[in-house]
Amino acid sequence: MITDEMIQRINELARKQKAEGLTPEEKKEQARLREKYLQAIRGSVKEQVNRIRWVDEDEK
Repeated sequence: MITDEMIQRINELARKQKAEGLTPEEKKEQARLREKYLQAIRGSVKEQVNRIRWVDEDEK
């Protein structure tokens, strides 16, 4: 699950990367946080797709 703190940290690291660059440890942290974020988004989309039910108008 992605928390507001995680999103804030991702954004903080992105701003720092543009401004002055990141240390190797910060790059690893950024990659780890981004992967967690992407996994959460993929999981959410997958759940939504799995809930879709096709209904044939001819069938009851």
